[in-house]
Amino acid sequence: MPRNPDPGSDRAAIGATLAAEAALLEAHERLLQEAIDTVDARIEAVSAALRDLRRSAASVEAQEREDAGDGLRHSVADFDDVCRTWLDRPTTCRS
Repeated sequence: MPRNPDPGSDRAAIGATLAAEAALLEAHERLLQEAIDTVDARIEAVSAALRDLRRSAASVEAQEREDAGDGLRHSVADFDDVCRTWLDRPTTCRS
């Protein structure tokens, strides 16, 4: 196998290749960090929404406990609204 007469050119080519690979890895790192930041922000938003829902549910439960003594937990109108919401169309749950 013939030897390269200028071993310095091989070193320069290897150095250029390594520099290009390093630049590519840095670009990938930036993309991954942006994706991680996006996921972190989404996790925080979902966590905040869940905290709000828990507070809201606790408030509703407390109100239901207060209202439990009157014997009427929901009116017929409330029942129909719930049915319409769950069925996602204008209908009633009564037959």
